[in-house]
Amino acid sequence: MKTRLLALLLIIASSVSFAQTKLADKFFDNYGYVKAIELYEKALENGDDSEHVLTRLGDANYNNSKSDKAAYWYGEAIKKHKKIDAEHMFKYIQSLRSIGKYDEADKWFKELSAAQQGDSRLKGYNPDETDIYSKLTAKNEILVNIENLPFNSENSDFGSFQADGKLYFASSRGDGKVYDWNKEPFLDLYVVDVNENGQSINYGSPTELEAEAINSEYHEASIAITNDGKTLYFTRDNVNKRKRLNYDKEGTTHLKIYKANLVNKTWSNVVELPFNDDVFSTGHPALSADNKTLYFVSDREGGFGQTDIYSVKINDDGSYGEPENLGDKINTEGREMFPFVSKDSTLYFSSDGYLNLGLLDIFKSNILKGDNSEPENIGAPYNSGYDDFAFFIDSDKQSGYFSSNRPNGKGGDDIYSFNSHLCQQKLKGIARDLRTDNPLEEVTVRLIDETGKVIDEVTTNSNGEYIFPKIDCSKTYTVVGSKPDYKDDQKSITTSEENEKSNNVDLNLEPLIVSNQIVINPIFFDFDKSNIRTDAEYELENIVDVMRKHPTMVIKIESHTDSRGRDNYNLKLSDRRAKSTRDYIISRGIASERIESAIGYGETQLLNKCANGVTCTEEEHQLNRRSYFYILED
Repeated sequence: MKTRLLALLLIIASSVSFAQTKLADKFFDNYGYVKAIELYEKALENGDDSEHVLTRLGDANYNNSKSDKAAYWYGEAIKKHKKIDAEHMFKYIQSLRSIGKYDEADKWFKELSAAQQGDSRLKGYNPDETDIYSKLTAKNEILVNIENLPFNSENSDFGSFQADGKLYFASSRGDGKVYDWNKEPFLDLYVVDVNENGQSINYGSPTELEAEAINSEYHEASIAITNDGKTLYFTRDNVNKRKRLNYDKEGTTHLKIYKANLVNKTWSNVVELPFNDDVFSTGHPALSADNKTLYFVSDREGGFGQTDIYSVKINDDGSYGEPENLGDKINTEGREMFPFVSKDSTLYFSSDGYLNLGLLDIFKSNILKGDNSEPENIGAPYNSGYDDFAFFIDSDKQSGYFSSNRPNGKGGDDIYSFNSHLCQQKLKGIARDLRTDNPLEEVTVRLIDETGKVIDEVTTNSNGEYIFPKIDCSKTYTVVGSKPDYKDDQKSITTSEENEKSNNVDLNLEPLIVSNQIVINPIFFDFDKSNIRTDAEYELENIVDVMRKHPTMVIKIESHTDSRGRDNYNLKLSDRRAKSTRDYIISRGIASERIESAIGYGETQLLNKCANGVTCTEEEHQLNRRSYFYILED
């Protein structure tokens, strides 16, 4: 007997937890994550520790940006079931990294990597890069505004470097000696004032760099200036003390890097760097963010290709270490040129040795941050089918310059400015009472992305207004409005590709308390049955929420049927349904004394003509199948 009783209790518990899980799933699917968590936890208390329940607890917390709790529940799922699917594993790793448990995340990443070879999300992974997952999940379109600068000439202009309100560049616009290769004058260094006024930038008139010690009759180009503005590195043809070209045995003159100091606002004290040589070229200087390392390009022996990028330490006493090749993670058999290091230590350079759009393309790499993954082609519109090079960026402003010989320019090479930003729009609206059309204040409005994750939350003001000032273009969002004593309202919107567009989504929340009743959608029962279905439970949760919000509220429940069937049977059926409804509300933690009565009235209180023997439509009969929740005490 005890065994049979225990088996029966287990069956009942299993049935209860299954129903709670189904109800929790319904709330989860409708973005009701808080309620879903409560119900999944209740199912867990009743013995349902299935992978579905545990990972859904993880998902609900993850989507609600509760990384610590998400990590806990995903971890519990793994402990219980040894293995969870790749999607949940990936979210587990993200949650761990979000709360700073990088070693644990890395351990599980290796597990995922071994099991999911070829998963595109695994590309570019680096355990030292703490924002890898935000980058992997980010899908925002970047808008890039590019402008051919007004001071470009009919000859070559390239190699920008901005410092202290001035833009330095190389140009062959002068009237000096002509270079046989392109029949243009030799390159000199120029400077132009840059005046920034908000989003507007104005450029002065370019002038040759006012330093007789810098520009010669031959080539000068590609500069770098230290953070303190006192030291200038630049590239120059190999010239002797009489400023004549030096040639090697094959009759080739090579490039060298020189250094100058700022003295009394004039560049002077030009010296050649010690790692130059007469038999190979050294040029295109660039400084690390801390100015302790100099990067340059050279075709010296021992490299990987035609030209490679090297680094050399700058010692505290001003001396230099030994040049080191950056290795095969950067250099190829082709040409790597024009390095630049941004404030955040990203290395940018141009190359024709990687897959590209044609000729030189601009690439970026995190190798200086310890990431040995392949360099990334930064793509169009920076890159074209022509030479694109000499990239300079202010990473704080996401603006800068690059050079290109693409068509429709003004000269051989032109300098282009750029500024990049996300394509973003605005989403606003008004939350109103559905019955009165009056604005509702203190409505919680959640913005939910396509994956179901809550990405922002605001509250309506006294006029019922809400606004999300920055949402992404070309995305689908769900907007959910919630307020105590009201049913949630949710709307979907798909944004366009138009930058700075304003979108309007109004919300209409239906009040749950109307006069002396709690009003919810009709509760449906299966034919000839009185057990509470999942869809009915979903509606009854509104009753539970109202009564939790008003802890002294007392109600009574009435249940009614249509006229079909025997009168006495309908009376008993409606009474069973009323009491099933009462029992469900009590099971959700509402004290039984707060429900004064639960009575069925059968077909004794019809709302229309549809009595026995009267032909009516299904809709007319449905009007009579109803439940009332009267408020007796508030």
